[in-house]
Amino acid sequence: MSQPKRTPVVPPFDTDERLRWVERIAHLMDSQFRLPGTAFRFGLDPLLGLLPVVGDLSTLAVSGALLLTMLRHGASGAVVVRMALNILLDSLIGAIPLVGNVFDFAYKSNERNVVLLRRHYAEGRHSGSGKGLVALLLLGFLVVFGLVAWGSVALLRWVWQYFDAHPILST
Repeated sequence: MSQPKRTPVVPPFDTDERLRWVERIAHLMDSQFRLPGTAFRFGLDPLLGLLPVVGDLSTLAVSGALLLTMLRHGASGAVVVRMALNILLDSLIGAIPLVGNVFDFAYKSNERNVVLLRRHYAEGRHSGSGKGLVALLLLGFLVVFGLVAWGSVALLRWVWQYFDAHPILST
């Protein structure tokens, strides 16, 4: 006689320390600091975005790690795809000089993803591991990471060659 299949008990969002960690990191990246005298909040994401290449790649890596943590703790495939699109939009537009810097201050992809996950938990549909989706997302993030790195290096090379061919100060 076979035993009935048991579904794993998943702790609520607020009591799971790993998900609370995700929420704290998302807050740090998106709205840890407040502009004095205003209600405007920002985090490390737009500040790191001011550093060419390194900043954008580091914020993409943090967002990817948060997404993988959320996926491992019950986010469904549909929610994960929406989260990945938030991160992709933030990374692609954030990589554009000047426009991306302004965008990073306004678009808070990590906090948007925490809201999606909280809503998903509230609906009671937080089960499953999604290992295949994790592998696919990891591959996708590696591709985006590589494209951002390649584009940044190509842009820096072009700027270097431009200024090398057109010296600002003639001697």
